[in-house]
Amino acid sequence: MVKSIAGQVINIIDLEKEIEAEVRNSPPMRGQHSTELAPPRVRAPTIEIPDYVEHCEGATEIGKLSAEAVVREYEAAAKEIEEMGAELIQRVKQCEAMTRDALAVTEEMKETAACYREEAKRIFLQIENCTRMTAEVRKTCTELKEKIAAPVT
Repeated sequence: MVKSIAGQVINIIDLEKEIEAEVRNSPPMRGQHSTELAPPRVRAPTIEIPDYVEHCEGATEIGKLSAEAVVREYEAAAKEIEEMGAELIQRVKQCEAMTRDALAVTEEMKETAACYREEAKRIFLQIENCTRMTAEVRKTCTELKEKIAAPVT
């Protein structure tokens, strides 16, 4: 296994040398002077690599740049994940507030239901009292009718 890794490292180094030679020997692009290899690029601001990584001794420049680019992408993704966590905490706080409000409203609803039951009881008793009183009035009317209609003895 050690030989195969060593062989791969040598192959990568050879590949880098071939690429450099090809770039140097390629004809200039249209609109460029022969001394220019590529058009000037606007470079993105260099962002420090995170503290949790460190270049290994013997790494090639291409390897270092590639590793830095990858770790920066991962770091950016990690920061976005952390931001999502913060957003989730905000949503949890909103849910907690809604739960508190819902519990308060539920208590008000229980009180309102109790008031309705009390009102129903009051009306129930009032109706029964009215019907009892109406029954007594009818009974009294019937008795008076009978007294009035009865022959005098």
